[in-house]
Amino acid sequence: MVDTAALASKILEGDRRMLARAITLVESRRVDHRETAMLLLEALTRAAPDRQALRIGLSGTPGVGKSTFIESFGLMLTAQGLRVAVLAVDPSSARTGGSILGDKTRMERLSRDPRAFIRPSPSQTHLGGVARRTRDAVALCEAADFDVVLIETVGVGQSETVVAEVSDVFLLLLAPAGGDELQGVKRGIMEVADMILVNKADGDLKAAANRTCADYAGALRLLRRSPQDPEGYPRAMTVSALHDEETAKSQAIAGRQTAVSGLAQVWEAIRALTDWRRDNGHWDTRRAAQARHWFMDEVRQGLLARLNTPEARAALETLGAEVAAGATTPGRAATVLLHDHLPQNAKANG
Repeated sequence: MVDTAALASKILEGDRRMLARAITLVESRRVDHRETAMLLLEALTRAAPDRQALRIGLSGTPGVGKSTFIESFGLMLTAQGLRVAVLAVDPSSARTGGSILGDKTRMERLSRDPRAFIRPSPSQTHLGGVARRTRDAVALCEAADFDVVLIETVGVGQSETVVAEVSDVFLLLLAPAGGDELQGVKRGIMEVADMILVNKADGDLKAAANRTCADYAGALRLLRRSPQDPEGYPRAMTVSALHDEETAKSQAIAGRQTAVSGLAQVWEAIRALTDWRRDNGHWDTRRAAQARHWFMDEVRQGLLARLNTPEARAALETLGAEVAAGATTPGRAATVLLHDHLPQNAKANG
């Protein structure tokens, strides 16, 4: 039996061991654990309603250097006295359900930093590049008084737009000379990215990184400009996570400011964007919209959970076979399943 009051107290004090235990609790699928997790989150919200971290979502295809970037970026932030939490979501096997969860080994220096906390989690086959309970884990890190929460997604493509619903700023990392740059990452993820960072802008790849950055700077101007974006955003920048350049070399390309920049310049651009959104009311509006999104997600998941009975599973197999054989349509089979197997109170409200 988990003592939620004691656990909440330790988390509020910044106890990293208890924070890890709490994240394990919110990730559990057991019904009793889920109820305890909700009580814990409610207790933390009441105790520290004003604790907010800067949530930074980060995505990119495998091999682009996400882990290297996060380690270098996190070390830069901790050197400034900030407390940094990293929630790294690893892809789960569709066959076994297992995940490697090797982020602590890939971020060896950051994992030893007393101001940093790294927590790998399996995606558990959820689309969107984030685990279902990532938002709860972010809330726990905020309650533990971390200043910045970095959310590294799986790196699966367009479906990663879901990460925008849990972050304040969304960074998309790209590699230089990756072929047809504007087709490599499709419109969906481009439209939610606040900043595109062309990584590995050093050595022989520096010229290619600058060309890629210029291509995306022009594309961003055509794709998106929302009321949540100040002048110059979304923007494209080059960065070398491995060899941080302290001196920025700015240049105007296609009406956008791009920069051969270091991690400090990326952090400066993130702060400028978040400060503008706070001053203009977009921060609170965005957080409220995200809370509503996750409320609707919980409703959908709850309705699906009500179908997890032996009778419903048997009907699911039978109707699935009929759909596969062409004996009925997917829509008709779904209607029959929901009508016959949702509890009466769910049918009355649905």
